[in-house]
Amino acid sequence: MKVMIVEDEMLLAMELEIEVEAAGHEVAGIAMNSRQAHDLLAAQKPDFAFVDVQLMDGPTGIEVGRSLAAAGIPYVFVTGNIKRLPPDFVDALGAIEKPYTMNGMKNALNYISAILSGNEGPDIPPNLVLANDSQPQPVNN
Repeated sequence: MKVMIVEDEMLLAMELEIEVEAAGHEVAGIAMNSRQAHDLLAAQKPDFAFVDVQLMDGPTGIEVGRSLAAAGIPYVFVTGNIKRLPPDFVDALGAIEKPYTMNGMKNALNYISAILSGNEGPDIPPNLVLANDSQPQPVNN
């Protein structure tokens, strides 16, 4: 699975990149602001994305999420305050609240990867809040 990371805190982005690769996935790229995210999205279509809400250019992760949803790319918000997300989660699969542990992120990635691959996933990790308690749909490649 090709994973796009939209995160403006470089240390968090690098840790997440390591976690994604350790889980056997490819990092499609890292974006630190909405322009970089849109450029990356235009250059290649990832299978999934982690999106921080508050980026270098403001709370533009919501806009990035809308673009991902319009392109049919599943994603999860990574944010310091889930309560500030719109009620519809902007069509995200869900959200992971910061601060998170690497183990928690690994469990969320394993769950999302299994579900998007069309396999029965493990139990929903406690750090992953699903939007409207819905299940992610398999990716059609």
